[in-house]
Amino acid sequence: MEEKTVLICPLDWGIGHATRCVPVIRKFMEAGFHVVIAADGRPLSFLKREFPNCDFITFRGVKVTYSRSRWLLLKLCILSPRLLYGIFREHRDLRRILRETRAGIVVSDNRYGLWNRSVRTVFITHQINIQLPENIKFLQGFVNKVLLSFIRRFDECWIADFEMHQGLAGKLTHPLPSSLSNAYYIGTLSRFYNEKNQPDVSGPPQFELLVLLSGPEPQRTILEEKILSSLEESAFHSIVISGKTEEISEYVINERIWVFSHLETSRMKKVLKESGMVICRSGYSSIMDLVTVGKRAVLIPTPGQPEQEYLAHYLLEKKIFFSVPQKDFDLLYAIEMSKNYPGMVLRNDLKVLEERIRFFLPSSS
Repeated sequence: MEEKTVLICPLDWGIGHATRCVPVIRKFMEAGFHVVIAADGRPLSFLKREFPNCDFITFRGVKVTYSRSRWLLLKLCILSPRLLYGIFREHRDLRRILRETRAGIVVSDNRYGLWNRSVRTVFITHQINIQLPENIKFLQGFVNKVLLSFIRRFDECWIADFEMHQGLAGKLTHPLPSSLSNAYYIGTLSRFYNEKNQPDVSGPPQFELLVLLSGPEPQRTILEEKILSSLEESAFHSIVISGKTEEISEYVINERIWVFSHLETSRMKKVLKESGMVICRSGYSSIMDLVTVGKRAVLIPTPGQPEQEYLAHYLLEKKIFFSVPQKDFDLLYAIEMSKNYPGMVLRNDLKVLEERIRFFLPSSS
């Protein structure tokens, strides 16, 4: 195995796991590692645009189609044997990919099957304490034990949050289970972190609203249709990013609404800074982006997704971001209420991440 070849593998459930891998990939490249990216679907399309000079492998994951109703959790319970099979399948497939790439390090973002005793492996997550809805809360301890048993198979677990207090993700990342002795808090991971010697200057707002759509289908499309309908009836100057990384398209609905399928990171950061406020899912990667840039936002959790529902409620209670269920979303009401929720700025200098990467350099072994 080549000690300075690293295989980066994000989960394929929306592009959030891929976007937060951006600073990880950059830091490995800065340390002199050869990076191979193994992904599928929209994460693969996104990362190919971000890192055109990297090597890529299509690495299929477990496909989950979100329900049009709130019965996602029941659907996931029914699919649990398939999910477990998917974990062991990707564990098996990893052996083949390691033979092809000769990677000496594997970094898995929430893909539980990517451990291997012949190389050094890292698991990135923000969920070490899965939160389940009240009606099946009795299963929470069992589910967490099963998932932690997988995480302990990795050499290291990198938690994308800060150790102090409850961090940004609350119960999802705190407290640290005593059985997880291989864990390190590396701080928030956002593709919008400031590069060295790059000024961080915000200009005057060019758009009143920025809508960031993301996540699995069909809920992404359901929210898109709901928001576009509301925007057409309003007077707001808005820009909508559809989150379709596999497409390259842009069009104008009217003189007030611009729609883009996807924007590369530098352009997305500029648009984000030049927008008055943001409407987006309460996915953790989106939240990390918001606090890195320091934007006010309305969060709309994906229906039936406990992680997003917990984060939306947690940050609402903290008076950081206003949130509203998708079924109750009303554009004017949400914007008015969001004035009482200023957001926050929480930036990461990535020093802990750089320290953990240095540990993997051949000279440190």
